[in-house]
Amino acid sequence: MSPSLFLWGGFFALVFALLALDLGVFHKTPHAISTREALAWTGVWICVSMLFNVAVYFIYEHGWIVAGGEALSGSDAAIRFFTAYLIEKMLSLDNIFVIAAIMASFRVPALAQHRVLYWGVLGALVMRGLMIFAGTAAIHRFSWLMYVLGALLLVTGAKMFGPDSEEEEVKENAIVHFVRRVYPVAKDFHGTAFFTRVDGKKAVTPLFLALIAIEATDVLFAVDSVPAVFGVTLDPFIVFTSNVFAILGLRSLFFALQSALDRFHYLKPTLAVILIYVGLKMLVTHHWHEFDIHPLVSLAVIAALLAIGTIASIIHERRQADSTPPDPQD
Repeated sequence: MSPSLFLWGGFFALVFALLALDLGVFHKTPHAISTREALAWTGVWICVSMLFNVAVYFIYEHGWIVAGGEALSGSDAAIRFFTAYLIEKMLSLDNIFVIAAIMASFRVPALAQHRVLYWGVLGALVMRGLMIFAGTAAIHRFSWLMYVLGALLLVTGAKMFGPDSEEEEVKENAIVHFVRRVYPVAKDFHGTAFFTRVDGKKAVTPLFLALIAIEATDVLFAVDSVPAVFGVTLDPFIVFTSNVFAILGLRSLFFALQSALDRFHYLKPTLAVILIYVGLKMLVTHHWHEFDIHPLVSLAVIAALLAIGTIASIIHERRQADSTPPDPQD
């Protein structure tokens, strides 16, 4: 077995082992996830991701993977992985807004939220994998697709400056509507079950409909996030693994931040500027190779934008708190 195949196989084995431990051991008993527990798991997933980033350094430093004819050094590969992971992690915050709206729309009990997100993440990993491998193969064959993807990021970034669209995104999409038409749907939740029986006939529960809605919205988000990572690198191993680790931490991040989502006032403008930057970088460097931007510079730009957006959100939150009149009953 070649080193490349061995590494791919080892990575998939690692992911399945982490997922099995997550649901089969640590979350075997369904329960409402507290903010403290979610923050602890968010830290765990970030540490696991950074440890894998160290592994990426050694993998490329020893030349065990060469993709697309480009032999990256260990440091370049590690920087690109971290940049791609950071972009995916930040874009997943926007996804969390929609997931929270879906949970509220379907009135998913706190007890069942981890289960629906677990299977949602599993489906997202499969869909992202298909999109990434098909996308990299298409770009290597038709290089002009980089212009299309760059333009898509510019349009998406520009649209994010418009009014919020979460309400539109959680309306029953075609897939959910199709499921309702062809399959009986139970009125009430049945614990964490996706299927039950109504009048002796097999039926889906509202939890299954919530899962379908989450999967459908993730496909839409992937159309934005995958091209954004292509703007960092076309190496399929880095693109896929950075996506996977960002998605694996999505559930814990959701439970950690769902009560504080309204405090990220400048999240969407920050993400919009990042997408526009990556789109412009993709267009310029693909057309004029002499203007290629060093991965460390891109990482610094994205990190600076995130820092500015976070600080601006904190300042906005404090100003709002200071301008709120005190409660007369206090």
